[in-house]
Amino acid sequence: MDQTLKADEIVREVKRAGIRIVVALPDRMTSEHLLKPILRNPDFRVLQVCKEDEGISICSGLYCADQRALLLIQYTGLLDSMNSLSRIAVEGQNPVCMMVGLLGKEPGVPPAQSKRYGLRIVVPILDVMGIEHHLIESSQDVSKIAPAVERAYANSMPVALLIGREPA
Repeated sequence: MDQTLKADEIVREVKRAGIRIVVALPDRMTSEHLLKPILRNPDFRVLQVCKEDEGISICSGLYCADQRALLLIQYTGLLDSMNSLSRIAVEGQNPVCMMVGLLGKEPGVPPAQSKRYGLRIVVPILDVMGIEHHLIESSQDVSKIAPAVERAYANSMPVALLIGREPA
């Protein structure tokens, strides 16, 4: 079983999901191998934001304009943006698709069993909010991305794709 998480496979799956706009707040987990190649890829338009809750609003606005977007953030920013996420994405029924870097997560350890408190609470919070989520930690997990995005748009609800290790 290949445990490597390859950025080019993630990018290919994001494209397959019909996403061409990436709203990003750079983080240590995904910037080097995922965001930088996306910035150079002419198939994507990248909007860099200063706060994660801005990204939630922008993704929701793009949905209203019939555009698909991906919000690329770190888990600490996800936790910081709970109010916007609950009001705009969940209650507003906007399919905000988030790719969330789990910086510091131990490989092979479920987030809920992490030694880091912040990582342990991510999945329970998403569950309470009714937000579909998927752990993307190896090449085998990448195939979950496009179907999750499709469901988010079909159901007008957010989804969180939790990046469990730094992509190569």
